[in-house]
Amino acid sequence: MPDESSLTLDRLLQYCSQSRATDLHICAGSSPLMRRNSKLSSIPDTSVMLPPAINEIVTSLLDDKKMESLRLNRVIDFSFSRSGLGRFRCNIYQQRGSYAIAIRTLPFEIPTLASLGLPPVVESMVHKNKGLILATGATGSGKSTTLASLIDILNEKYSYHIVTIEDPVEYLHRHKTSLVTQREVGEDADSFAIALRSALREDPDVIMVGEMRDPETISIALTAAETGHLVLSTLHTVGAAKAIDRIIDAFPAGQQAQVKTQLATVLEGIISQQLLPRADGQGLILAGEIMLVTPAIRNLIREGKHYQVNSAMQTGQSLGMQLMEADLARLVKDKSITQDEAALRAPDPQLLNQFLRRE
Repeated sequence: MPDESSLTLDRLLQYCSQSRATDLHICAGSSPLMRRNSKLSSIPDTSVMLPPAINEIVTSLLDDKKMESLRLNRVIDFSFSRSGLGRFRCNIYQQRGSYAIAIRTLPFEIPTLASLGLPPVVESMVHKNKGLILATGATGSGKSTTLASLIDILNEKYSYHIVTIEDPVEYLHRHKTSLVTQREVGEDADSFAIALRSALREDPDVIMVGEMRDPETISIALTAAETGHLVLSTLHTVGAAKAIDRIIDAFPAGQQAQVKTQLATVLEGIISQQLLPRADGQGLILAGEIMLVTPAIRNLIREGKHYQVNSAMQTGQSLGMQLMEADLARLVKDKSITQDEAALRAPDPQLLNQFLRRE
């Protein structure tokens, strides 16, 4: 018989699912909140949560090992499933001396690239047998979902060994044509860098690294791509040029020339994305920037001229490249998003206006 805290949580998750909410927030001093269409609102017929009730939910979610980790670090990330409700990513953290919980819904089924709103050219990136592909964007922009969709394409079409390294594991991949092994940082390995280093000894064809967080992980990922593996990963930046800067700036000045050369050699493509509220209030829609690495872009990376990457992308539109501003303008013209929302999200508002004026 489930305890009352599990039943409380399940009821909240069920309401979020029925309301198509993406996130659930539980915090002392507030009633439970859900995020729907990018906005937070209270869940009806719920009362203010007090620390003892939240502690009971926390205890129902964590085993002894995770509970000890939470006590030591005051924060923990993990995923869990509920029969009939779905799969969820959970972050429990401490604030004002009590625990708070943020839970994100994860679909059981891995969506297709088309259903995400990404153009077909994105699929062409994974039909390489080596190199580095990056999905970039702010937290909650759908990067993990995009990578899961790309992994699913590889899983269906190739006889590969695909290793994923995640914190936590979000989408569960069934073995199809490929063998997919999934390692969770904290459960199956101590860190991304350690898991990535050991993955190279596990006869992989493809490695998916949930996030390139530190110079060591970035360095191993670049080396893996250089030595004949296809590597997919994410970065918390908006825009292809900023992703290139982020990787290079992660290293001391003395190492940056070598990193530029490595990156110019192995990078195959960058997908930068944002999720925006639809103009009609019915959910979210993706705006994407797509960079395919051409010989010209490789030279710009090698020479440190990242500020010219956007110009190279504009001249590469016939190849399927697109700037974020161009896709935002398309969504405004389609009446999918408002012009005000596009202006808020455009890295370069003046460039957005140029695209909006074009017929």
